[in-house]
Amino acid sequence: MKTMHTAYIGMGSNIASEAGSPEETLAAAANRLQSLGRVVGRSSLYSTEPMGFAEQPRFMNAVIALKTDLAARELLEGLLGIEQEFGRDRSSGIRNGPRTLDLDILVYGEEQISEPGLEIPHPRMAERPFVIVPLEEIASNDATADTPEVVRRLLGKAFQHSPAQLDAVFPIQSDVWGASRSGDAGSSAGS
Repeated sequence: MKTMHTAYIGMGSNIASEAGSPEETLAAAANRLQSLGRVVGRSSLYSTEPMGFAEQPRFMNAVIALKTDLAARELLEGLLGIEQEFGRDRSSGIRNGPRTLDLDILVYGEEQISEPGLEIPHPRMAERPFVIVPLEEIASNDATADTPEVVRRLLGKAFQHSPAQLDAVFPIQSDVWGASRSGDAGSSAGS
């Protein structure tokens, strides 16, 4: 029997895909994640300012908790495949530029992995309020009570960001995101 891990997946979108608007894209992608494991929690949907390349639309971001028996590399390959299904081509475009879908493994159980193309925990998540805010929400509402220690440590330090950085991330009401949550087991706070 394979070992189950709780993976926290960061999600982002700021341009439309074939699924529709960024929020429709994230809702559809969250449902696709069920093919890689079982979604056991989901943050609210957040509107966030872009980082790096500023001349682009605001992002929609969220974090999903996924119970999976896939190895970390298999999970990454599955996420990259889902990105491609939604029109993302990581080999082209502007670094940190507009994208239809971005899926990142933030944490994979208690694992620490450093391989070409795979760094877990995500090396820049502590610098990103658009990750920390929804991660804090989902971890504090984790019905499974098995939030990885790395997340608890990170959240203990995370809010050293300036109020302006955190104000750049705010929850939004989304009927699309809320409606797509109904099938999730153990969903966290509602939108």
